[in-house]
Amino acid sequence: MKDQAYNLRRKMLLTGSEPAKTIAIVSGKGGVGKSNISTNLSILLGKENKKVLLFDMDIGMGNIHILLGSHHSYSIMDYIEERELDIDTIICENIHGISYISGGNGLSNIVEWKEKQMERFFEVMEYAIHKYDYILFDMGAGATKETLEFLLAMDEIIVVTTPEPTSITDAYSMMKYIYMKDGEKPFYLLCNRAEFKNEGLQTITRLQETMRKFLHKEIVSLGVLPEDSAVRKAVVNQTPIVVGYPASAMTLSLHTMVHRLTGTREREREGTGFVRTIRKLFFGR
Repeated sequence: MKDQAYNLRRKMLLTGSEPAKTIAIVSGKGGVGKSNISTNLSILLGKENKKVLLFDMDIGMGNIHILLGSHHSYSIMDYIEERELDIDTIICENIHGISYISGGNGLSNIVEWKEKQMERFFEVMEYAIHKYDYILFDMGAGATKETLEFLLAMDEIIVVTTPEPTSITDAYSMMKYIYMKDGEKPFYLLCNRAEFKNEGLQTITRLQETMRKFLHKEIVSLGVLPEDSAVRKAVVNQTPIVVGYPASAMTLSLHTMVHRLTGTREREREGTGFVRTIRKLFFGR
């Protein structure tokens, strides 16, 4: 009966639905504010009347639920390993206007999954692709064999850096790693924790020029996020900054980024090949 219910829902979703756009938020190193950005961008997209799913893929370090001030008993691994669970059970819905899925520690061994486990994962992804307008993946820091396949399947990738030299170097290495596998993948670049706007703009320009010089790749600037004391307060209170501090400098800058992101994306709206690409990368078909 559960399989029949899933198939019925799937057919209903596929009929006349436009597939979601998939965006990965990545960083070359940890501690740059990636998860905080993923969470708040998702909420602002939801405020634009978009149906948004936030997927916590930061294996072992996942903290999306803490930033949202929420808790959910199930992760995607519970669905993959437990045949009796329904897909909707693992999705925590309507938290500040968005839905989210926790990854679970088992995702770190994805390259070792059996085909049945992969098919269960694809069921969730295919269901989500046709239920939401946007799916944002908060990825772990750096690129690994386990995550590269996901990154190659994304429609777009947002790379987060800070003005620190090590962060800039790691951000470049991250983009180069992905570029060598797929030179056409669109990148957005944002600089977080800039003391001054000019400092952040210089950081972005430096990375753009480096990518252009050595890889002949153009990178789109998404903008600069300032150092803001309200960020720490929001994290301590387990309230997203765009909810708890709507007039903060960080929130206002995030609003500008969302408008840039959706403005570009709506003009280029087209079907995603996310699930198809993932299948090909893992199964070769």
